[in-house]
Amino acid sequence: MPAYHSTFNEAPDVRQVGNLAVLPFRTRIRGPAPIGDPSQYDIIDETLDLFRANSLFRNFEIKGPADRTLIILILYVSDCLSKLGSQRTPPSQIEAGKMLNTLSVDNFAIPGDANFPLNAHYAVPAGRADSEYLRGYLTQARQELASRLIEKLYADGTGKPSKWWMSFQKRRFMNRSLGS
Repeated sequence: MPAYHSTFNEAPDVRQVGNLAVLPFRTRIRGPAPIGDPSQYDIIDETLDLFRANSLFRNFEIKGPADRTLIILILYVSDCLSKLGSQRTPPSQIEAGKMLNTLSVDNFAIPGDANFPLNAHYAVPAGRADSEYLRGYLTQARQELASRLIEKLYADGTGKPSKWWMSFQKRRFMNRSLGS
């Protein structure tokens, strides 16, 4: 059975930095990302919907630039769950929000950096301006993804993260990690 791919691979008029799609999404966080329609499904929703299914796969055939964005965001969700799971006691929703917000704005490698784990599959941004734009876009996407992940993890109202999500904390999509 093949892995699930992004539905945004065929989206028209999508800006690319390197060979990574810069897709619009709904957000309350300031940054360079194009603002998405609040009533539409976006790349952040797609990442959260496909994370658990795709994290079971070791191989992933990249079919377009949106798949490359999806891979980075899925690996970030995996790092978020690992961070929350490494705590001695399960963090409360507020503590988890603070931890993941800190993780999202920490310095991280982007395609083209020497320590980026998937450099073989990503093109280097054309110049310094594109590189800074990509870093800003991914930072904004990581912050929004962390905020929506917290909403999903603590949706049951018990004050503890969902065991159905936390069971994926040790799973590695494509046996990789962003190293956050």
